[in-house]
Amino acid sequence: MTEPNQVAGVLAPDGRAVLPDGDRAAPGPQESPWDIEAIRAQFPILSREVHGRPLVYLDNAASSQQPHRVLSRVERYLREQHANVHRGAHQLSAEATEAYEDARRAVAAHVGATNPAEIVFTRGTTEAVNLVASSWGGAFVSPGDEILLTKMEHHSNLVPWQLLAGRTGCVLRFVDVTPEGTLDLEDFDRLLARQPRLVAFTHVSNSLGTINPVREIVARAHAAGALTLVDGAQAAPHLLSDVSRIGCDFYAFSGHKMCGPTGVGALWARRELLEEMPPYQGGGEMISEVRLEGSSWAKPPHKFEAGTPNISGVVGFGEAARFLAELGAEAIESHEAALKRYALERLGDIDGLRLYGPRQERTSVFSFTYGDVHPHDLSTILDQWGIAIRAGHHCNQPLMGHYGISGTARASFYLYNSTDEIDALCDGLALAAEVFGGIS
Repeated sequence: MTEPNQVAGVLAPDGRAVLPDGDRAAPGPQESPWDIEAIRAQFPILSREVHGRPLVYLDNAASSQQPHRVLSRVERYLREQHANVHRGAHQLSAEATEAYEDARRAVAAHVGATNPAEIVFTRGTTEAVNLVASSWGGAFVSPGDEILLTKMEHHSNLVPWQLLAGRTGCVLRFVDVTPEGTLDLEDFDRLLARQPRLVAFTHVSNSLGTINPVREIVARAHAAGALTLVDGAQAAPHLLSDVSRIGCDFYAFSGHKMCGPTGVGALWARRELLEEMPPYQGGGEMISEVRLEGSSWAKPPHKFEAGTPNISGVVGFGEAARFLAELGAEAIESHEAALKRYALERLGDIDGLRLYGPRQERTSVFSFTYGDVHPHDLSTILDQWGIAIRAGHHCNQPLMGHYGISGTARASFYLYNSTDEIDALCDGLALAAEVFGGIS
């Protein structure tokens, strides 16, 4: 029988959400201006209905929605500026190139990168991790070397390293996860003593909502002689993710989770590492000179951007970064902290609901099981009431196995969600309980 009311999350005495490394979010929206209706009005999809009911979109950890200004910027590029970038001498190519590189500057600023040339555009977090595993890993990892991961990694930060292990004979090791949903830092130190070549870990768990203490982990890894890669897919949209403050060597993130288009993301890496790494793919744009006998490479980041890029996606990504910058990271964190407090209170009143994740340092991702109801059945019923959640293993099958389950339901909130939508979720869960004749 599922344990009732097992709910995570606490707040500091001043009512602010506890963040990693002792930081705290700004006061909640009730203490600072946040016009939720004005915010929501900027997202056209939020005005639609699903099955005759207002859409309640709570699947933001999978993909967020896009505001008018991002959609309009992409449309303006396609209507007025579309051309290939970097090599054209005509006006349209010059405008497309400026739009593309202006997006690089905006995305760099979003993660606190002082040098835009340290931003490599990719198809998303997945390709960014694959780039590091293939390029850096192929060049600098040898048989017997160890790569240290964690048991809470998304498949995107696991499978590329498995492929590298198959190619090179390196060994993968995994930091354990506590029953509360945090990394076991004692186990981490034990594995660090083995002197791994790289520590790759998630900033925020996409299933548990856990905010890992990134600066502490990076500092310990560097002290042990390891490089660090941080999967920032779930952090970059929600937290002030400053790579210079974190101190990592690689940081990967996606546009579609932070109000941008799908199919575009970025890898930030220290310039000296990008200089040392061989190309990821070959073709146009990434070369300096091509001869029949061999070729030389362009300087980073272009060395890693072979072929015609996803120009419209990058332009939209840049506009999304500017949109978030204008809202302000502290204001976004503050609003989400209030949602988190309210969701914890409401979900905590539901008998038979078990919420997975830590009691501190979490984001507004809520994975849960509800009695014996299968997550897919729960999601299907909620969908009939216009409520969109995610159900399944969330590309976290090893983590699900760690908890002895096949999957969870997951509701994830973002800057345009409201407490009314949390109420709608809880009402939907009550209706689901009626459909299944009660929860046990």
